[in-house]
Amino acid sequence: MAQYVLAPDDWLTLNIRIYYALRAFKLIYYPILALVSAPVNIVTIVILSRGKCGLSKGVTRYLVAMATTDLIVVFLDLILMKIPIAYRDYFGFVRSIRVCDVHAFLLYTATDCSVWFTVTFTFDRFVAICCQKLKTRYCTERTALVVLGTVTALSCLKNIFWCFMLTSEYSLAYARWLCMPRARLLESRVCGLLELLHYILTPVIPFILVLLLNALTIRHVLVASRARRRLRAPSSGEGAHDPEMASRRKSLILLLVISWNFILLWGLFTVYYIWNRVRFLVHVSVFPPESIRELCFLLQLLSCCTNTALYAVTQTKFRDQFKDVVKSPLALILKRF
Repeated sequence: MAQYVLAPDDWLTLNIRIYYALRAFKLIYYPILALVSAPVNIVTIVILSRGKCGLSKGVTRYLVAMATTDLIVVFLDLILMKIPIAYRDYFGFVRSIRVCDVHAFLLYTATDCSVWFTVTFTFDRFVAICCQKLKTRYCTERTALVVLGTVTALSCLKNIFWCFMLTSEYSLAYARWLCMPRARLLESRVCGLLELLHYILTPVIPFILVLLLNALTIRHVLVASRARRRLRAPSSGEGAHDPEMASRRKSLILLLVISWNFILLWGLFTVYYIWNRVRFLVHVSVFPPESIRELCFLLQLLSCCTNTALYAVTQTKFRDQFKDVVKSPLALILKRF
C-alpha cells in the first residue's frame, strides 16, 4: 500500500493514492480504536448507571442506551468485521463460520438503535426545553424505557430483510456488504430499493430530524433568554443569576454536543451511501470515489467512542465520577504491591 501511495507513476491518480493511504492508516487506526472505545464505553455505562452525575433518570436511561449500543457496534462492526477485513490474510478461517447473515442482522439493528436513540434523546431534550406543559408527562424514566424498547423492536423488524438478501458466508472484502450477496442481488432493482430505503430510514431521516430539532431548540432558547432578561432586568438587575436559564443552558449544551457529534461524523456517510445507491438505480455515470467510502467508515466508527469525551468536557460530575472509577482499580493494584 505504501508503494501505491508513493509510486511516481502518472497513472496513479490522487484518489487512488488517498484510498491506499486510508487503507494503510486503518491497519493502525482500527486496533487502537478497539482498545480505546470498548473499555471507554464500558466505563461510561458503569458511571451513568450509578446515577451520580446529576442527570434525571430519563436522561440517564437514554445515555446508557446510547453507550450500550455504541459498545455493541464496536464489537460487531469494528472487532468482528472491520479488523478481520483489514487483516484478512490472518482471518481467512472466518469464511468457514456460516453466521454472516445473522451477524449482519445484529450489526444493522444495533447501528439503527444507536442512531435512533440519538434522535429520541434529542426529542426528549427538545420537549424538556421548549414544551414545559408536556415536560412533566413525557420526560420521565417510564417514557424513556417505552421509547427505547419501541425503537429496538422496530429496528429488529426493519433489518430482518438482510437475512434474505445476504448469505451466511463472510466476504472479507472492501465492499459495501459484510457478507456474500445472494445470486443476482446486484442486478435486482427490488433489493436496490430496499437498500436505498434502509439508508433513508437510517441515517437520512434521523439526520434531518436532529438538525430540525436542534434549530427549533436553539431558536426557543434564544427567544426565551431575551424575554426573561427583559422581565428580570428592572427588578433584579441585568447581570442577576437566573437558575431557570442556567438549567436550560446545561441541557442545551449536552443536547448540542451529542447531536452535533452525530451530524458531523455521520454526515459524509449519509451523503455517500445515498449517492452510491441512487447511482445504481438510475445508472448515473459519476462514481463516488472509493477514498470517500473509506473515510466514511473511519468517521462513523469514531462516533462510537466520542460521546464519553463529550460528557467529560461538558459535565463536571461525570468527570469526577470518571476519575473515581479510574482511580479505584489503580488503588487496588498499588495496594497489592
